Amino acid sequence: MDEELLRQARFAAVYAHVPHSGFPVGAVVVGHDGQAYRGCNVESASFGLTVCAERVAIYAAIASGAKPVSIAVSCTEGDLSDSASLMPCGACRQVMIDHMDPDAAVFVDGVGEFTVKDLMPKGFRLRSRRGEVAVEG
Repeated sequence: MDEELLRQARFAAVYAHVPHSGFPVGAVVVGHDGQAYRGCNVESASFGLTVCAERVAIYAAIASGAKPVSIAVSCTEGDLSDSASLMPCGACRQVMIDHMDPDAAVFVDGVGEFTVKDLMPKGFRLRSRRGEVAVEG
């Protein structure tokens, strides 16, 4: 486990906007440039518009021109006795598949270290009409 990345993910969770769930999550992505890109979950009254910490961090890296190479996630108010509640959701796992290497490290606070392909072994890959992967990580 990368304890420094997890520490940064816990710090990012401080900024979570969670008036509905009370479930703050922080994430930090390391880009190919070695920089850390933080994210926190941000809830909306229209709950479908809520964005998870993992996606915020991944998109922050991409918006800065970096390819995400690893990610750490911390659910600071999560139930450690229920590890499933601490794991990235399906949407975040799909975004990891879309933008990260299948062997990229995913550190989940209180649970363990995984790879993207551990989390989504049969993940969806969109192919263009010409057959190549349309969204490349």
